Amino acid sequence: MQNHLVIIGNVWPEPSATAAGSRMLQLIDLFKSYNFSITFLTSAKKNEFSFDLASINIQTRSIELNNNSFNTVITTLNPTAVLFDRFITEEQYGWRVTENCPNALKILDTEDLHFLRKARENAFKKQRNLIFEDYLSDIFKREIAAIYRCDLSLIISEYEIDLLTNTFKIDRSLLFYLPFLIDNINKNQPTFSERKHFMSIGNFLHEPNWQTVLQLKTVWKTIKKELPETELHIYGAYTSNKVNQLHNEKEGFLIKGRANSSKEVYKKYRVLLAPIPFGAGLKGKLFESMQYGLPNITNSIGAEAMQFNKTWNGFITNNKSQFITKTIQLYTNENIWNKCQNNGYIILENKFNTNLFKSKFIEQINYLINNTKKHRQHNFLGQLFQHHTLQSTKFMSKWIEVKNSLN
Repeated sequence: MQNHLVIIGNVWPEPSATAAGSRMLQLIDLFKSYNFSITFLTSAKKNEFSFDLASINIQTRSIELNNNSFNTVITTLNPTAVLFDRFITEEQYGWRVTENCPNALKILDTEDLHFLRKARENAFKKQRNLIFEDYLSDIFKREIAAIYRCDLSLIISEYEIDLLTNTFKIDRSLLFYLPFLIDNINKNQPTFSERKHFMSIGNFLHEPNWQTVLQLKTVWKTIKKELPETELHIYGAYTSNKVNQLHNEKEGFLIKGRANSSKEVYKKYRVLLAPIPFGAGLKGKLFESMQYGLPNITNSIGAEAMQFNKTWNGFITNNKSQFITKTIQLYTNENIWNKCQNNGYIILENKFNTNLFKSKFIEQINYLINNTKKHRQHNFLGQLFQHHTLQSTKFMSKWIEVKNSLN
């Protein structure tokens, strides 16, 4: 009998706009390679940039939030496993999955740890270093509870695995390290002399991307003064008025908006700039820059959990003046640039090659499918969270359902 995976998506995947969209397609490929049939459910509305899942033979169904109709959908599908896209989706639908398909394996794809990103944002806005109390937000409590309620949570970063196991004492059996994945590395990329100008990229619905552009605005004039022929091109979906107001042709600071093809964009430029002030997980822009042979300058947040043997495909610095110096050096020194480009390929091969994770991942999934009851007995905290959250979330959802029916 074929295993059936149901994915409950917070949004439709948009790989051209978000790293999360690319990540979702990687997970789908992983499960498909082991002959899982897959159905994708979401209450979100499609737009013109939503990936056509039917083109890769994935069934899709529209679902309603806080509506009993979901119970019929999930019971009819009767999945072997359910994957929740982010902890918010688990909160909304997890109790319904448990009630209607109690034997289905529950997997949470965290994307990145939302509570970690929030803690760093809080410290950044208060202009101080992060302290332990920053972690302990409502988002922290909700996200950790969702991790406990699921049978397995996919963690994208080694730093985050370490944080969850060592700082918050979550049992390693509940977590699986699964970073961005790449099958083939194409080293036949445009050379130093075939590229020009600087770039940055990131969708503007994501606050760290907006803050990154503000950081770039503070250093660009100095870089431009040293390299007067250069321009900085900023790409990103969902630009707003405040973003577009930064566009300045005289300064060579150009807001380009959504990239039609991020692949082609990465191949045109000589250096990617990413002074990311806060965030979590892995940075899709830096992962993709390595794929397309584009060295970058970033900081410790940007490069977190992405280095291999302390090598980087560019430079990492938290110092503003050093950021400027290294940017100029990387842009003008072909030997350094070539070495950095090659470092990117080394990192991809040794940290993100699909073959490093594929068999271990499916082995773990199959084990949990066949030993779900035993696994859950060891996760007694999960049972506790399941009991209390099931009641509170369930009755909140039912109250909203009744309210909606009256309206």
